[in-house]
Amino acid sequence: MIAVMEAGMKKRAGAESEAVLHDMRAYRRLALAMPGAVEASHMGTPDFRINGRIFATLAYGDKGLGTLMLTPEQQAMFVAEAPEHFSEVAGGWGRAGATLVRVDAPESVLAGALSTAFHHVLAKQAVKKSVATKKKAR
Repeated sequence: MIAVMEAGMKKRAGAESEAVLHDMRAYRRLALAMPGAVEASHMGTPDFRINGRIFATLAYGDKGLGTLMLTPEQQAMFVAEAPEHFSEVAGGWGRAGATLVRVDAPESVLAGALSTAFHHVLAKQAVKKSVATKKKAR
């Protein structure tokens, strides 16, 4: 999927598109460094999953942006601490915690944000599994 985005990006001229491609590759590498993370596709764009659940995407990769699945509280913290790197996705997804991150942010910032999204999705899965187990025990 990254290859499709890269092909489209190469049509844009100049060093800017090369820089965005480099940053997208770094974002992808960092996302896939999470234990058990896999790359898949959602609506034609690359996403990164743990146990089948999306924790990050490159839905806006052609604009130099990645998307993170955070809690609204985590989102508020990231946006407040680094508004030059983070912003809320518009609409209901954003109100639910979906957050845009500039893929040209320092790798340490990207790694921390991706780790937060990854662990948020893992925690949600653990809660759902616990509730399902309790319901079966009744």
